Amino acid sequence: MCGICGIVKFDGSLPEKDKIIRMIQKQKHRGPDDERMFLDKSVGFGFVRLSVLELSELGHQPMFDETGDYVIVHNGEIYNYIELREELIARGIKFKSNSDTEVLLKMYIEYGKECLDRLNGMFAFVIFDKKTNTVFGARDRFGVKPFYYFLNDEQLIFSSEIPPILEVYGQKNKPNELAIYEYLLHNRTDQTENTFFEGIKKLQHGHCFEIKNNQLTINRWYNVADRIKQCNADPKKYKELLIDAVRLRLRSDVPVGVCLSGGLDSSTITSIIAKELNNKDIHTFSAVYGKGERSDESRFISLYKDELINMHYITPDSSMLLSNLERFIRIHAEPIPSTSPFAQYCVMSLAKNNVVVTMDGQGADEALAGYHYFFGFYFKELLKQAKIKRLFKEFVQYWKRHNSIDGLKFLIYFLLPSFLKTRVSVLEKSYLNNDFIKRVTATEKPTIVNELYGSKNLNEALINHFEYKLEHLLKWGDRNSMAFSLESRTPFLDYRLVEYTLSLPSAYKIRNGETKYVLRQSMKGLLPEIIRKRNDKIGFATPQDKWFRTKEFQSLINDLLNSETFRNRGFINPQKALDLYSKHLKEEVNISKEIWKWIHLELWFREFIDKK
Repeated sequence: MCGICGIVKFDGSLPEKDKIIRMIQKQKHRGPDDERMFLDKSVGFGFVRLSVLELSELGHQPMFDETGDYVIVHNGEIYNYIELREELIARGIKFKSNSDTEVLLKMYIEYGKECLDRLNGMFAFVIFDKKTNTVFGARDRFGVKPFYYFLNDEQLIFSSEIPPILEVYGQKNKPNELAIYEYLLHNRTDQTENTFFEGIKKLQHGHCFEIKNNQLTINRWYNVADRIKQCNADPKKYKELLIDAVRLRLRSDVPVGVCLSGGLDSSTITSIIAKELNNKDIHTFSAVYGKGERSDESRFISLYKDELINMHYITPDSSMLLSNLERFIRIHAEPIPSTSPFAQYCVMSLAKNNVVVTMDGQGADEALAGYHYFFGFYFKELLKQAKIKRLFKEFVQYWKRHNSIDGLKFLIYFLLPSFLKTRVSVLEKSYLNNDFIKRVTATEKPTIVNELYGSKNLNEALINHFEYKLEHLLKWGDRNSMAFSLESRTPFLDYRLVEYTLSLPSAYKIRNGETKYVLRQSMKGLLPEIIRKRNDKIGFATPQDKWFRTKEFQSLINDLLNSETFRNRGFINPQKALDLYSKHLKEEVNISKEIWKWIHLELWFREFIDKK
């Protein structure tokens, strides 16, 4: 796990050394163990290292092959590097290190871009071929590792994070209004190549690029929808794939731990490590809030206290958020629609003192229909297939398990045409300025309603979540972990497991009013029953509704909502926002998600737009 950056000039000139240095320093938190650079011809690379595999100098980057013709900078891990290394050795290829980066470089030299299909890992890398004066780069299948870039007629600037690009690209920072619109209206970010900054884009997950003859070409090398095929549904097969995914991600030359929320996914990883892989020394890290708090999951986490000896806890609170607010906003560099990532941030601060690598359950919800609104997609699928008897049975079971009609509400919403879906969302967000909505929708085509919420059935919805929704969660996990120089790994995103899971019939994701059916079945006898049968979902949530009623936050929020800058942004009607906040303080409503979006957006503007 590291940070990469670089500049490729199109006029043949040598990139400025001082700019590479500034980009390196701007993301030094990603790699405290080493920093180096490479400059040659029209290419400059920068690198900061967090040592996880091959801790010696042989693992340093930029890394060269033995001829010196190829040079690579790589952020991430190739989990199956041992198997690939053995394969290359059998072909007569020699190695000087035990680094996965050297394996990656040799794989590219041997197979070209076709090597990507052989990689099981999370990665973003760039390789310069001096002989052909070609630059090639790629990003992993699902976007676990970040890759941002700025492109104009003169140069390509790339980095693992946005701030290093802002440091050197020589432009005035401008906000992307479509990104702000989707954020405020739908609580979503990162669904396209666009960022919150005009002109700065991200290389999409599963894409690669090549610069040849000063021309940039971007191509898609992986699309999960193309890998879906009929298969025999077998919980045993699912379990085998998941255990192997966890086993591969335990490969490390430094200590590894688990972010344990108490939910089904992180508990599954913990149980596999402790029981199947017989590692009871594993460290776990959890956020707890005290008995009776809606966000607290300590009663589930405590089920492991007799099995594990290295369990660690932290209790995020409003004072902690306030004291870390400025750093948290700088580290993420783009607005976030919830304080849940702050709970993860606190957990990472706890893990920093004990391990270098963590694992969490990210990706299970997207593959296994873990979010509550997926019931709406499943009901829609059964309705369109005219499976009325099954639909009625599923809805009855849903009611019994959840005592709610929300699934029916989601079904009705997903049946609406796109313009009505948008209208419903706008009515819910009554604080938005109409002029802002009209301005954005007149020139742009929003993605969320048309793609994510327009899915025809459950499996299409899951695929679309991998396409348009998962990545913002992965981005937050990357920033939170790297803020404390930690590597975060996600076993549920092993591509073999994802492809198998998405190939299963819908009834293996949702059955009898219960989500994640195949996972629950596969974990019988391994997972504590009270967790295996959980139907609620909390994750690393926070009691943010209470936080925003504290005196400290009242002062901050009122100052922001009454400020001239907030009023002049033109996105939000300040009086409506103040009225809603007044109702929140009286506990007439809980609009904590909206309040946080207002706070973060305004403070983001002040940090990244107004200052420049």
